[in-house]
Parts: sequence; structure tokens; C-alpha cells
Amino acid sequence: MANHKSAEKRIRQTERRTEVNRARVSRIRSFVKKVEGAIESGDKSAAAEAFKSAQPELMRGVSKGVLHKNTVSRKLSRLSAAIKAL
Repeated sequence: MANHKSAEKRIRQTERRTEVNRARVSRIRSFVKKVEGAIESGDKSAAAEAFKSAQPELMRGVSKGVLHKNTVSRKLSRLSAAIKAL
């Protein structure tokens, strides 16, 4: 339990940021799943389209600090390679 006014404020801020970050990560996962689903169905054009919309979302996650840059780079690279292999 917080004993100082500033500590109570930090708790409130943390709760709000956690909510926002969870929503952001969930949204990113949804975009990635769309790409993976299109890859599994074998539809190269749909996969490429989904990849195009997922890419800025992933990069936004990096700039907002919810994902690491190298993680996103690896994910994009693997998705791109999978699309090219179709």
C-alpha cells in the first residue's frame, strides 16, 4: 500500500499505462494472426495485403515501447520470408 501522495499517483498512472499497453499488444497480435492465417490458407495476395497493414502496427509497438525492436524485426523478416515462399 502506498504511503505517499506521489506513490499513489504512480500507482494510478501505472494502471492506466498497463491498460493501454495491453490493448496495444492485443491489437498487434490480431494483425499478426491475420497475416499468419492468410499464409496458412496459401493466399499470397491476401497475405501480402495483411502484411502491409501489420507492418506499421508492429513498428508503432516499438516506438511506444511495448515491443523490442529486434523482436519486431525478426517477426517481420519471418513473415516476409513465409509470404515469399508461397
